[in-house]
Amino acid sequence: MSHAEFATLTSDDLVTGEAVALDLPAAGLASRIASGLIDVVVTLTALVGVFLLLTVAALDTDDALLWVAFIGSLIVVFLVFPTTVETVTRGRSLGKYALGLRTVRVDAGPISFQHAFVRSLVGVVEIYAFSGAPAFFSALLSSRGQRLGDHAAGTYVVRERVALRLAQPPRMPPPLAGWAATADIASLPTPLALGVRQYLGRLPQLDAASRTVLGARLAGQVQAYVAPPPPPGTPPEAFLAAVIAARRERDSARLQREDELRRRLTGRR
Repeated sequence: MSHAEFATLTSDDLVTGEAVALDLPAAGLASRIASGLIDVVVTLTALVGVFLLLTVAALDTDDALLWVAFIGSLIVVFLVFPTTVETVTRGRSLGKYALGLRTVRVDAGPISFQHAFVRSLVGVVEIYAFSGAPAFFSALLSSRGQRLGDHAAGTYVVRERVALRLAQPPRMPPPLAGWAATADIASLPTPLALGVRQYLGRLPQLDAASRTVLGARLAGQVQAYVAPPPPPGTPPEAFLAAVIAARRERDSARLQREDELRRRLTGRR
């Protein structure tokens, strides 16, 4: 794996508080179609029900009110209903709930009313006006399975019911254990910590040149948060592993102390 290839690996990663990259998997085309069919059936059923209800309510009036009832039914069913459902459930329609899917922003965050409204508005055209053909081909050509509404809203659909496996955290290199125990190692910025974790986790996949260049670059950035520097001649990957392992141990100890103090103050066991 080259330097450029390694750089592209982080584009779809979700970063946790421990600077662990989680690749949030996009939903497959088949599951998108299945959930979409469920939503279409629910929507059309709701359309018939709302239209009948509004029609009965406007039976004793003139034709103009019947048209108003018809247009109101379309707005409620195709815009108000799906927008409200996805906003309240933070990205899950009935079809997505059944298939274990969820709509998220492109940065993997939860969607808002604006995202849900844009998706519903564009969905009226691409799904119902054109029988879903634009949505199908857009999702087929997109690496994340995004339909036109997703592109317009800046969202995509992910699978929720999937086991996300975290990479094994780097261990402390024995030759650096003594140095790390006394060194002043500050918390790394999340992007830098993420880059180090990804570099260490993918060392076997990197070619020799990329391993050397990336290791030296990351080590140079990390040294600004460490004092004193590691012993002369320390390989960059060993230095980086020692820093990450030391921070993990110190953060775990700090959390344990805080938890113990909280239990003492509240009297809980």
